Amino acid sequence: MKNIQNEYLLGGSPVTPGKPPYVSSDMLQVIDLIEDFSSEIESMLDVASPNPHLNMALHLVKNHLEGRISTASSVIAASAVPYATARRKLAELQEAGLIETRPRTKTGKSFSLHPSALLMQNWGQLADRLLRMAKKHVGEGGSSRSEAEYYFGGSYQIGRSIQPPKVLPEPLSLSGGLRILVHGDPTFMVMESLKRQFEQVVGTKISQRAFSIDRLHEEALRNGERPASRYDIIAVDLPWIGEFVSKGLLTPLTDILDIESLDPGDFHTAGWQAAHWAGQPYGVPSQTTPELMFYRKDWFAEAGLEPPRTTGAVLEAAKTFHEPRKGRYGIAWNAARGTALGHTFMMTCADFGQPILNLAEIAGGFDAGRLNRDDLVPSIDTPRALEAADYLMALLEFSPPDILSMSWYERVRPYAAGKIAMAYGYTLLAPYFELDEKSPANGNTGYLPHPAGPSGHPIAPVGGYVLCIPSNLPDERKREAAKALVAFTSPEAQKLYVQHGSRTAPRYSVGADPDVRQLSPIFEAVDAMSWHDELQFWPRPPVPQINQLIAICGEELHDMLRGVSAPRETLARVQSRAEQVMRQHRD
Repeated sequence: MKNIQNEYLLGGSPVTPGKPPYVSSDMLQVIDLIEDFSSEIESMLDVASPNPHLNMALHLVKNHLEGRISTASSVIAASAVPYATARRKLAELQEAGLIETRPRTKTGKSFSLHPSALLMQNWGQLADRLLRMAKKHVGEGGSSRSEAEYYFGGSYQIGRSIQPPKVLPEPLSLSGGLRILVHGDPTFMVMESLKRQFEQVVGTKISQRAFSIDRLHEEALRNGERPASRYDIIAVDLPWIGEFVSKGLLTPLTDILDIESLDPGDFHTAGWQAAHWAGQPYGVPSQTTPELMFYRKDWFAEAGLEPPRTTGAVLEAAKTFHEPRKGRYGIAWNAARGTALGHTFMMTCADFGQPILNLAEIAGGFDAGRLNRDDLVPSIDTPRALEAADYLMALLEFSPPDILSMSWYERVRPYAAGKIAMAYGYTLLAPYFELDEKSPANGNTGYLPHPAGPSGHPIAPVGGYVLCIPSNLPDERKREAAKALVAFTSPEAQKLYVQHGSRTAPRYSVGADPDVRQLSPIFEAVDAMSWHDELQFWPRPPVPQINQLIAICGEELHDMLRGVSAPRETLARVQSRAEQVMRQHRD
């Protein structure tokens, strides 16, 4: 993962370099507590003896959590007992299955030491018990309240706590290290900040390049034309799957790993289905980030308004809160020309029950699982699509004056600053106000699926990225890259991303983790939407021509919003251009 450059953009807008706010781990807190307590006991009692087992375990777990290498020498030094005694105690820990070794060199003569899965599990349980006991005996509220909250509160009812990532048994054998191409969004920037930890997990250095969404698409296509891929892993936006597979750019996952090792049933259904083409999986969900309606719960409560669950309610609320003279506006959304608005129009059509292609209607929406056929035609010049276009025109009246240049980040920034009542936004953008204690939206934001039009149903259009292996990657690197793919998308890794600022969780197990639930209400909300079948990927069906269709919608609809063309005229032109694109592909 290289240093962050100007390539790290979010939809074309700079993302401030640097690490996201660090969320301290319970395990690290407990390590500090034990170290301080042991030091105090030894200072008070001159006859107290060091505990070598404990000291070595502390050293191993702390180094693992902080991404530092532990060696036999460093573990022995941490024991605080004579060398011979320490060697014996270290052997006892290894025999108990609490320490794993991994070769550091090809000769196998040099090893690094790592806490085993058993040690990490035991340490996690210890951390939980110690913090609970501390709260019981010295925390506020007394013992009865603390015990009741623990045993009858959310912790045991929600799910089991996921432990930190484990190191791979063998370091990856990749000359030059692991090379990754990603999107420059907050979640992938969290991965950048965790570089050291994940280098420990996979046993090799990691280099990461990040681009804005359009530049990422261009670079991924260029990479596919090279004799050999420059990247071991690439992030692919969900709508691009059909295009990339049809151009032969991706390796089927079944060629390089056992699918069951991914535990596919743990992924949100829509996110996992969107990683497929013609029934074959080509990527592993790294982000499942639906676009939701963010709204100011405090403003709605003060105004006596219910949360906006329909497009009519959105317009009513936007009108209520829109006060430009006071610097306050009703709503923000993606209205910038091109890719941003193209996505918005497709998802807004879905809100009104209109797919952009002639997809078959099924329970929960429309069938986007069988797109590799030649009978697909655009369905954009329709009454429901016209309702969607009219809705966007109506939103203009209650939007900020610079709405026609607002894209991914720009729509959330004024919302985070307290100037906007509602905003359509992906969950991955929530850190901009959830992690900013000064943001008026912090703690005051509600999360809803897209409000529905008269003929539609509440829907949360799924966005995000899957991690894929390029087809032109040399075979000797593919299987090693696949091991990293599994590690980076594991529940343990996904939880770590969340603890360091991400607000995307593609796995049910991560969203149900009690530690994760405490960090944001967004995870419980998204899980509920998934169970209610509101997470859907059909609004942007990943056909090979999707990028061209998005561009057409983003250009023509922008002219409509500027008053250059009327909605009916606009949709007729979009329909005509889209039909031409689809015909050219068939020809």
